[in-house]
Amino acid sequence: MTGEIPIGGTCDPHFAPVREAFIGNFRERGEPGGAVALMVDGRLVADLWGGWRDAARQTPWARETLVNFFSVGKAFTSLVALRLVERGLLDLDAPAARLWPEFAEHGKERVTLRHILSHQAGLPAIREELSDSAIFDAPRMAAALARQKPWWEPGTAHGYHVNTFGFLAGELVRRASGKTLGTILHDEVAGPLGADVHIGLPLTEHARCAEFLWPPVLPERPPGDLPDDALMKWSTYWNPPGISGAGWVNRPEWRMAEIPSTNGHGTARGIARVYAALANGGAIEGVEILSGGMLAEATTEHSFGPDSILERESRFALGFQLPQAERRLGPNDEAFGHFGAGGSLGYCDPVARVAFGYVTNDMGPRWQNPRNRALIEAIYASLA
Repeated sequence: MTGEIPIGGTCDPHFAPVREAFIGNFRERGEPGGAVALMVDGRLVADLWGGWRDAARQTPWARETLVNFFSVGKAFTSLVALRLVERGLLDLDAPAARLWPEFAEHGKERVTLRHILSHQAGLPAIREELSDSAIFDAPRMAAALARQKPWWEPGTAHGYHVNTFGFLAGELVRRASGKTLGTILHDEVAGPLGADVHIGLPLTEHARCAEFLWPPVLPERPPGDLPDDALMKWSTYWNPPGISGAGWVNRPEWRMAEIPSTNGHGTARGIARVYAALANGGAIEGVEILSGGMLAEATTEHSFGPDSILERESRFALGFQLPQAERRLGPNDEAFGHFGAGGSLGYCDPVARVAFGYVTNDMGPRWQNPRNRALIEAIYASLA
């Protein structure tokens, strides 16, 4: 306990600045509940949790508390797809329509997995109005994406595929392997690593979940005469209405579903464990989750510049976000990872041999979050 804030876990004294920054998140930066984990050279040097897992602030965060980490899961989604590329079941540059013939409509016959993983497919949103329940029906979402005309010519621009990314990659994974993306993540990555991360959370694990403090308001459907660009941006986040999690994020239907872009759950320690393997060239303690060659391809810049959805510059590799001037991941350009709504983050820095996971149950600032920034700064202050 630290004052009235319940804080648990361990921290190597050499990394005391990380613990101080974590406590500062509660005292100075409004953190309600969360956890942070740091691994250096494959060793867990900080594993901390604190605050409250419920809005009423009655139940303290615990070592095994799970929480929705949103887009942090996009990196894990890509990891699964890239494993299938390594096995020859998927091809980064083959038309997606070879496996998914219906997808070839409206000029999408040349769209590839590489386009999808680098947010260049032109499919960040679905135009046709879908009911809220569609988010729990992966075949229905895939069929709607197959019918969708790209919002721009694939490969000519990029825009963050906030919620469609996982349905697109997930459908290709399913068609190539006969298994769902979440199943492969569990069986081939999380399970062998002992990493507590999930896409599709079994009901038996829901008692461990923190309540996510999602703002209560849902926007109204925009008028039918909205310009295409504005409709694309609105639909990215709100069609179907709950696709970003609004109204659903704390319900069992949401937690059990596989919505790979958006509804991954885990602990900070679990996230850091996956990135510890990636920081070490794709393997740790005899468990390889990606070959060194494929990892190099996966972390090479594919998209950089004005983002058609975010309306600012963004920078992507294949499913991983890369550092840019206003959103650094420490001092080294070789770092890579993925942020999630509310400020959650998983990343690694192969130069510093750092692997990091941070989770929160608060919808804090999205693009530049002072909580994860304070933690990152504390890591490198400890390493100096």
